[in-house]
Amino acid sequence: MVSDNDPSSVDQAAQPPDDGPESREDLMRATYRALCAHGYADLTMQDIADEAPVSKAALHYHYDSKRDLLSAFQAYISDRFLSRIRAADDPAADPADRLSAVLDAALSPPADDDLRDLQRALLELKAQAPYQPGIREQVERTDDAFRSLLTEIVADGVDSGAFSDDVDPVSTAKFVATVTGGNQARQVSVGQSPGETRDLLRTHVEAQLSADRDGSDTDGEAE
Repeated sequence: MVSDNDPSSVDQAAQPPDDGPESREDLMRATYRALCAHGYADLTMQDIADEAPVSKAALHYHYDSKRDLLSAFQAYISDRFLSRIRAADDPAADPADRLSAVLDAALSPPADDDLRDLQRALLELKAQAPYQPGIREQVERTDDAFRSLLTEIVADGVDSGAFSDDVDPVSTAKFVATVTGGNQARQVSVGQSPGETRDLLRTHVEAQLSADRDGSDTDGEAE
């Protein structure tokens, strides 16, 4: 996953250094590998340094603690996710196609990641959100942006007549975001594939949004 981040969208205090081998990408990838290998509870700054082209002392120069570094990592992961779903969305496309493309992007892992390790690591990290304000802020930022995009797509579909006019865009977006978030836990705990979740969610959402679901014909002439 390569991010097209807008630097202004992330707390600058959480930004990793940009110079030389201590680049943001180097450190974030090292953090990712260490988190996958050791899990959150057992992860140490030394574990991260072992995966990075820098020493433990260099890490501590930029980050006071593992908590600070992992807050920056959550920001990095959030930006990658948001970049992926925004890139999948074509505002000029049919609303149903837009929604399908965004769901595909949200529920399909990038090809360069090991799915099981990635989802386990991210689930462990998200579990720290109630206790770590830095991580919680990034999780909330991602959720708000994802729901905002979904709401926009569904509202456009309602306005254009592609979706039923009694659909509530806000509650639909919240439902989709909730299922998408729960997908991560099911992948880790019971091995459910993201493709299965994607197909189930798409079928359900399409049935709920369909402008014809009340039995009206396509010309809008009801008996």
